[in-house]
Amino acid sequence: MSSADLDLELPIIDLSGYISPTKPGDRDRVIAEVRDAARQYGFFQIRGHGIPLSLQRDLLKCMDNVFDLPVEEKLSMSFLQNPCRRGYEASGMSHREGDPLPDAKECFFIGQEDAVVEQAGFFGPNVWPNLPDNDFRNPVWSHYQHTRDLGKTIWTILIEGLGQPAALVNEFAKRPVVPMKMIRYPPHSTVQPGQLGIGAHTDFGGVTILFQQPGKDGLEVWHETKEEWIEVPALEDVYVINCGDMIQRWSGGAYKSARHRVINKVDGQRLSCATFWHGDVHATNPLRPDDPNKDTVGQLLVKRFRTQYSIDKEMIALVGAAAA
Repeated sequence: MSSADLDLELPIIDLSGYISPTKPGDRDRVIAEVRDAARQYGFFQIRGHGIPLSLQRDLLKCMDNVFDLPVEEKLSMSFLQNPCRRGYEASGMSHREGDPLPDAKECFFIGQEDAVVEQAGFFGPNVWPNLPDNDFRNPVWSHYQHTRDLGKTIWTILIEGLGQPAALVNEFAKRPVVPMKMIRYPPHSTVQPGQLGIGAHTDFGGVTILFQQPGKDGLEVWHETKEEWIEVPALEDVYVINCGDMIQRWSGGAYKSARHRVINKVDGQRLSCATFWHGDVHATNPLRPDDPNKDTVGQLLVKRFRTQYSIDKEMIALVGAAAA
């Protein structure tokens, strides 16, 4: 990307005008800015989101705490051995079809905390590492709650941007699927030639809320019209939002789901954390009730990930034959 192409910088939107408006027109302005960014890029950045800066800094420490555990201890928490796909993903476990090499990243997954496994593993208990609560569980859970709530807010703004009532979000938010993925990328100098932190892909579902370690750049977003990668800087107290394939489909293409990738461009390791707000497992398109495509959130999830990870047969059976 040429540094002169300033029009290819993702906009930074101040959400405080929507969350806590102080004058007439504040909410409408934010709705319009989000709508325009989601239409043009499928991505935008946000300030005024309400997530404390102190919590963001604590989250960075927590991620280092879990990823610095001995390899054997991390592998004992493997998400591939967990019915809810919670826990640890080692480097090389994720390999998208078409990518020459698996991703170099390692991850740790949590989700909504439920006492027992339900809905074939869409809901259930988290896996928590053997660390003091204040060194991992408490800050991580607090960040999860903040970003879970923020995801619903973003969905609501997107819905209003289509001229629909804000209350429509409640039709598919009774018990939404909201996983959170903490990620650590190795130094670029240590990966194999051609191996990326995360290869180019679109997100499968709804709204993604991404926290990036400040000063550790790496995210790039593909602009289809100009056929160029937009570099997204990792700025303090700024989160990155993007729409997934489900939003593009449900909105009839009004909002984009853009390809993106991560290349760790700095010395040392890089941390990020993504929360994915999808909606209820059995929800179909609430924006267009007459949509002939009746795929549910669960069906779309299984379709997307069964070739990337091993998906349990019980999960496939739960979401129905359409996912086969």
